[in-house]
Amino acid sequence: MFASGFGALVLDKFYIAREMSRPSRLRDKKKMSSELAGQQVIILREGTSRSRGQDALKANIMAAKIIAESVRSSLGPKGMDKMLVDGFGDVTITNDGATILDEMEVQHPAAKMMVEVAKTQDDEVGDGTTTSVVVAGELLKKAEELLDQGIHPTVIVDGYREASNKALEVLNQIAIKIEPNDKALLRKVAEVSLASKILAEDKEAMAELAVNAILQVAEKTSDGYKVDIDDVKVEKKPGESLTDTSLIKGIVLDKEIVHPGMPKRVEDAKIALVDAPLEVEKTEFDAKINIENPEQMKAFLDEEEKMLKEMTDKISNSGANVLLCEKGIDDVAQHYLAKKGILAVRRVKQSDMEKLVKATGGKVVSNVNDLRPEDLGFAKLVEERKVADDKMTFVEGSKNPKAVTILVRGGSERLVDEAERAIHDALCVVRDVVLDPRVVGGGGAPEAEVARRLREHAQKLSGKEQLAVIAFGEALETLPTALAENAGLDPIDILVQLRVAHEKGQLWAGVDVNEAKVADLKERGILEPIGVKIQVIKSASEAAGMILKIDDVIAAAKSSPGGQGGPKGKDEGDDEGSSDY
Repeated sequence: MFASGFGALVLDKFYIAREMSRPSRLRDKKKMSSELAGQQVIILREGTSRSRGQDALKANIMAAKIIAESVRSSLGPKGMDKMLVDGFGDVTITNDGATILDEMEVQHPAAKMMVEVAKTQDDEVGDGTTTSVVVAGELLKKAEELLDQGIHPTVIVDGYREASNKALEVLNQIAIKIEPNDKALLRKVAEVSLASKILAEDKEAMAELAVNAILQVAEKTSDGYKVDIDDVKVEKKPGESLTDTSLIKGIVLDKEIVHPGMPKRVEDAKIALVDAPLEVEKTEFDAKINIENPEQMKAFLDEEEKMLKEMTDKISNSGANVLLCEKGIDDVAQHYLAKKGILAVRRVKQSDMEKLVKATGGKVVSNVNDLRPEDLGFAKLVEERKVADDKMTFVEGSKNPKAVTILVRGGSERLVDEAERAIHDALCVVRDVVLDPRVVGGGGAPEAEVARRLREHAQKLSGKEQLAVIAFGEALETLPTALAENAGLDPIDILVQLRVAHEKGQLWAGVDVNEAKVADLKERGILEPIGVKIQVIKSASEAAGMILKIDDVIAAAKSSPGGQGGPKGKDEGDDEGSSDY
């Protein structure tokens, strides 16, 4: 009994001694933990919301599906338009997917990712924005069904990646090679893009404009063609009608001639491109000039006038009869230029100056003193014309202009805006085919064929990825289904007919919405660039995979005017005072 008590005493002394020998930080830690016992530990800022697991995933999928549904009805030649009214009351009427989503001012983070899909599609290939969003939404809808069956999101993402790679492989196999400068085929591609736009009634004429514009600015290299879409300037002016839209082989400047005494029309123009001001520039340091009598004032003004006259003489001596200046032109310089019969335009945008270099063959000069005859550009005609209520300067008729302008006309401002978007898409698809001269049939034919091959491919896979691959194929089939729905057809009947046709080996069987039936769309000349289809699959599958891998959404409290990240407290109140909380 005594021994055991003694042993306990020894152990207690040993424990105390050991505690005393520990570093002070451990004792402090123990002390802190005892003080925090029973207290709530706040990690996230007050007002932060958090959702985890299936709840977070389902909420993200729901937001993405709603975005996809909002643009689904605008798909295809029979699609409907959307009217979007912003906070200032400005109205936009369009069926362009990227424009719709951009104007919607989406707030949900997952929905914003769908908007980014459309933006990426638009930036990369210029068309197929609605398609990419619809496919991404359908991929998430199919994924939701698999999640309800107990399949893990990672398995679905892996299956989608496998299906995406296979789909791209199939598209490359079935693509039809064409000549990049085959005008007839390029026109057909442009017409398919325009068929779903406001320009559908005039698609033949507009497709001709788009093809001619792209082929004019295309440059042949050893690796094929090189095309920069920015070399085609699209200038819009309300007035007249859509049929009056024209291609100018040169540049149209939304500027007027600076002086009424200058010629309004110059033929065989020799053009000086200057990005320096024709003004007496102020010095970078402060200076004072003491003038004591009128003669000194006159001498000062005469010197300033002399400097401006020398500048205009330099331009005239170079042989130029047209001056396009990126900066300002002094009133005195305008007077001297007018006396010499030189047509001048000031404040030309830098982007337009770059196009003028390609259109006229001239060089931009940063100093008038460096201007030489070989720096001048050439145009058969430079003329000021009145377009609608504005005066515009036309620079046209160069030998081989590598920059051109499409002047879009229309009955109203909103009509012209939508026509500009339609022409941009047409230009982009023509450029896509010139860069990668391969096409596929339209009307959902390639998607139906890819879906059939994915079903076959899925049979070779083991594990649950097989279900995800099949789901990917079914998601692609939503495109012909949506086309049928928007044309007032029975989507189930159309889908069954499509599957039967593709099982029989009819590679280009798709939905002909004009004839309201399944037909061979290659024979009917309905063709699309393969680049658009490839980008749709890449963008949609990656966006769906990213959303499916999110299992935790932590949303910080919205910032208030009183401070960052939370409401104003008593230390951050404004002058009027704020209540404590």
